[in-house]
Amino acid sequence: MPTPRETVLAALQARLQSLAALTLRDEVLPERIPAAGLIILRDGQPGEPEVTLSPLRYHYQHRAELEVVVQASNSRATAFDTLIAAIGVALESDRTLRGLCDWVEPEAPASVDLPIEGAAALKAAVITVILHYTTTGPLA
Repeated sequence: MPTPRETVLAALQARLQSLAALTLRDEVLPERIPAAGLIILRDGQPGEPEVTLSPLRYHYQHRAELEVVVQASNSRATAFDTLIAAIGVALESDRTLRGLCDWVEPEAPASVDLPIEGAAALKAAVITVILHYTTTGPLA
């Protein structure tokens, strides 16, 4: 049976797979970026939990990361903005991932342009997504 951490991360990935962009988890950047863009979910770090003792519970603010990449020759900024907005709508439409976590909160992206020799530049950003959830133990 998967841990709450894995269940929440899998639910986040499933939520993002409803978007037009290709969504991967913990994969390397592919050689070709799909026209609709690419999202790579990185598991990130659960951080130090707050602990309650009666009953014993560990409350995490897990910081997962979304690497968002688009490569469009003429409308890169528009394609990037559209993808970021779509991610926001997908997360805001279900802040608890069907009740699997307490709250999902994305942080604002910091974008960069990455030149590629002989090809259209990439526009990319890392979006930190804070997943609030509770477990019965640090390994549960």
